[in-house]
Amino acid sequence: MTSNFLILMSDEHQARAMGCADHPFVRTPNLDALAARGMRFSNAYTPSSICIPARASFATGRYVHQTRLWDNAMPYTGDIPGWGHALQNSGVPVESIGKLHYRSTEDPAGFDSEHIPMMVADGVGMVWASIRKEDERVLGTGRMLGDYIGPGTSKYTQYDAAVTSRTKKWFSDRANSGDSRPWCLYVGLVAPHFPLVVPQEFYDLYPADSLPEVKLHPRDGYQRHPWVEKQNAFMDSEAKFADEAERLAAIASYYGLCSWLDNNIGEILQALKASGMHENTTVVYTSDHGDNVGARGLWGKSNLYQESVSVPMIMAGPDITPGTCNTPVSLIDLSATIASHFNTEIDCAEGIRSLVQIAGEDQDTERIVFSEYHAAGAVSGAFMLRKGRFKYNHYIGFPSELFDLEADPEETTDLSQDPGYASTLSAMENELRAICDPEVVDAQAFSDQADLIERLGGRDAALKLGAPGATPPPEGLEK
Repeated sequence: MTSNFLILMSDEHQARAMGCADHPFVRTPNLDALAARGMRFSNAYTPSSICIPARASFATGRYVHQTRLWDNAMPYTGDIPGWGHALQNSGVPVESIGKLHYRSTEDPAGFDSEHIPMMVADGVGMVWASIRKEDERVLGTGRMLGDYIGPGTSKYTQYDAAVTSRTKKWFSDRANSGDSRPWCLYVGLVAPHFPLVVPQEFYDLYPADSLPEVKLHPRDGYQRHPWVEKQNAFMDSEAKFADEAERLAAIASYYGLCSWLDNNIGEILQALKASGMHENTTVVYTSDHGDNVGARGLWGKSNLYQESVSVPMIMAGPDITPGTCNTPVSLIDLSATIASHFNTEIDCAEGIRSLVQIAGEDQDTERIVFSEYHAAGAVSGAFMLRKGRFKYNHYIGFPSELFDLEADPEETTDLSQDPGYASTLSAMENELRAICDPEVVDAQAFSDQADLIERLGGRDAALKLGAPGATPPPEGLEK
């Protein structure tokens, strides 16, 4: 019998920020317990390190250059069929609770019901960031991480509490509904996404004097890659801390939000167990992308380094053998997994497969995973390819980067200019070009973004639309 399928997706959770991923101090007991009874994918990646493109790819199983939903002003509308539509066509009950970051509740996005959904601001999103040519773009004037950083509550923590409460009620209602059909439920939590405000008890888990120094900070002499330097200049969070104490508070708040997230997941999974549906439900936990948390003097996501582009991925349930799978996987492999679980399929990108299938095979560390970025702050397109021990970052108009993640998991040494790795660099670029033509994709992204701005009435009109930063949660939440 097909089991139920529960997807838990957070926002901006760095892949290593879990106890089960051997983080030295982050406390995530509920995720650790889920991993202990399931399969953790140690090399999971997002198709794009920013919310809306990543979520559109997850909805459809396609790369960003295939959806052409490039940035946070191009939300998913349901026009491209995805796993939700496939389930609906097969008669599987499929609902969502929480953050979707799609365009509108009116769009046919593949859910029978969308409970307290967070959609993009005004149906248009972060329009001003779509103007990204270096001589045209507008640099952010506010502070991305929030006006206040530290212990407390925010609209986002209140929203996550409401999403958690609504999910618990959903399980109870479903268990008492008399409907025995296997179901699919997607739950979208916001933490640990900024603003960096977290309930006091979770903030207190990470005292400032216990936090290690971040790696590769520019004040210690590190020089950022020129593409990354320009991207970060778009909204330089590191430069806007009042002092060192506030910077440490930001780190403590981020990790506190990871533990707050874990607490909410614990409540959700306990409610699932109490409903009696636990034994017949496959659970997957993941995130849309990661966060730099001060590494290289960077905050937020929006680049190709491990902190930003890697995601947590845990799957547990009936017939899932516990363990760790080191085969590289993508968030869009999860898209195929959901469809396959209910004996249907979607038109995924080439090479995308079910996580169940991947986990059940011999580990294949040479499997290729691909990501790309064409959004806020990017003065040109950026493309990432992971194959085996190597990770290749390709930037249009800028030098490439090459890292040996086996010898150098922290990506401290760029090998791209080392003559001894010339053949590896060339081979990785060839693999990238087998997936897409970077120059053609880059031109298409800029063209589509220019068309968007024109449709919205031109530059001056576009700058007045949507959200200046993080998307606000829906009003009038009921727990």
